[in-house]
Amino acid sequence: MEKAIEKLCGVLGSDAVRLEEPMKAHTSFRIGGPAELFLTPENAAQLAEAIRILRRHEIPVFILGNGSNLLVRDKGIRGAVVQLSGRMSALETDGTALYAEGGALLSAAAAKAAKAGLTGLEFASGIPGSIGGAVMMNAGAYGGEMKDVLESVDVLTRDLRRETLPVEQIGLSYRHSGLAERGDIVLGVRFRLGQGDPQAIQARMAELAEQRREKQPLQYPSAGSTFKRPEGYFAGKLIQDAGLKGKTIGGAQVSEKHAGFLINTGNATAGEMLELIAFCQRTVEEKFGVRLETEVRIVGEE
Repeated sequence: MEKAIEKLCGVLGSDAVRLEEPMKAHTSFRIGGPAELFLTPENAAQLAEAIRILRRHEIPVFILGNGSNLLVRDKGIRGAVVQLSGRMSALETDGTALYAEGGALLSAAAAKAAKAGLTGLEFASGIPGSIGGAVMMNAGAYGGEMKDVLESVDVLTRDLRRETLPVEQIGLSYRHSGLAERGDIVLGVRFRLGQGDPQAIQARMAELAEQRREKQPLQYPSAGSTFKRPEGYFAGKLIQDAGLKGKTIGGAQVSEKHAGFLINTGNATAGEMLELIAFCQRTVEEKFGVRLETEVRIVGEE
């Protein structure tokens, strides 16, 4: 590990290599044990070289965006976490196209499009994730999804080649893409948008923001909707109808404002959140015969 750290510092700079970094500082849940190594490359070349070094030293790699759909277990993540959000985050418009690097925030991309009078990304203005994470799970809200506005995706392949894939080749479906199975890392995307009126776009984004404030427990750390929508049902309604609104285990709680959100009321552990997730799944299945699947990605040492 020491030799790998020395080489990584040479490639990334010592300020971009941290040891035992608390993951709760990098997830919207504000939960999670430490990452053994935490790396922040600033471009695709640094990213590829860092992964080469890590593989050479047989150190596991986990790619992190903005941590907004992630629950990290209390023992943390063994190996290296490589965060793209923050540094690899350029945004550029060209006519009705918008190019966004994988580490850019989806909300920032929506704001950039609005400023340029480009319509299509309004639905994404309140989604807190990164571009890369949003593509990996085909993020969506208020009737829009990434697959509706993507034209192509630039990826770093498993064998560390850069490729551009048309949207038809990345297998986007409900909260899923085929990129994870391929082992690809999203370097950037090209959105195909329409010309619109900047004032009307801003007004729609303000309307959606107000809806979020009214319906979602934004004052508490969470990872958004905890469960996928079961076919023919709504997860939040099933949890509410099961009488679980306000159900608390330690610092983890089913939100009283929206039962589809499990929240950290202050000092929840991953263990408490996992226990609450399992309790909701078990209760809903017993009462309604529906198995809830987590939308939140759960990672880290057991």
